[in-house]
Amino acid sequence: MPETKYFKHKLTLSQSSEPAGKEFPASLAYWTFGDISNPAVLLPTCYGGTLANTLPFLYDSEKQPNPILPPSKYFIIVTGLLGGTESSSPSNQEEPWNGPNFPHTSYEDNVVLQHALCEELGVKKLFLYAGFSMGGQQAYHMSARFPDFVENMVCLAGSARTSAHNWSFLEGPRHALIMSKDFHDGHYKEPATCGVRAFARVYSTWALSQGWFRQKCWEQKGYKTLQDYLDANWSWNTDANDLLCLLWTWQKGDITRYYPEDNGDLAKTLGRIKAKCLIFPSRTDQYFPPEDSEEEVKHLKQGEFRCIETVHGHVAGGGSGTEEDTQYIIQEVKRFLQL
Repeated sequence: MPETKYFKHKLTLSQSSEPAGKEFPASLAYWTFGDISNPAVLLPTCYGGTLANTLPFLYDSEKQPNPILPPSKYFIIVTGLLGGTESSSPSNQEEPWNGPNFPHTSYEDNVVLQHALCEELGVKKLFLYAGFSMGGQQAYHMSARFPDFVENMVCLAGSARTSAHNWSFLEGPRHALIMSKDFHDGHYKEPATCGVRAFARVYSTWALSQGWFRQKCWEQKGYKTLQDYLDANWSWNTDANDLLCLLWTWQKGDITRYYPEDNGDLAKTLGRIKAKCLIFPSRTDQYFPPEDSEEEVKHLKQGEFRCIETVHGHVAGGGSGTEEDTQYIIQEVKRFLQL
């Protein structure tokens, strides 16, 4: 694993953030691979994601033989979300911004910080910005907020605006956490393990699909029972306030906020994006259904739609479906980029 670097930046929080307009001492965790003279690719983390598990099948030869974006030909930047534990987060920030006092950060805060990092590194334009889930939403946000900065973008299982259904789904795990006996309004002295466990179990079923359970796909992963699978994969030890920070960002996602004159008209704001876009949902995603993606593509100047036909639901978009699912993503991204 490469050395994790930290970009320190005095970030003025966006008008969508809380507190809006306040100066915040942000620290962006990131990895880089390759030479700065090569075309630049930025890969942001997703909800609960880490630098290490962010789309390695696109660039890491240890994960994928002959990757389509090898560091020998591309300058790869992997960045961590604010609130994602590696970058500035409630769990690692010093007073007065620690714990429940951490600001409610927006997608704009994240992409502005990433853009500042790119300027610091000498990247004047991104050949590709690609992300999964919250990373896919960031792909939309970077492309809308900095339309001349992104040449190509790939949104894997994400959206330009968090739908009412998606927002409501997130309310379930959020309430399981904040109502738990050990959360204490975020002022816990010991980790809120009961709340985080409840959060993860509410979250777990949504991440997959009915077909996944019907086909007993946990057996394909080597577990005898569904309970064994849940115990091994959905019993998190993540910091509770970090989870809630990320969730707030996700629930507030909406690219129309960058252009008040659009009056919330998503079609108008999508039409402002100059990047060539590959919008790539999973057929059985319960967060970002393909019907929503198909509607978004209609309004992009240069938009293409592809869909992963899988029972692995949302997680397939990040490479956690079958090998066939992941190979299909690789094949279509390669075609889209004309590599």
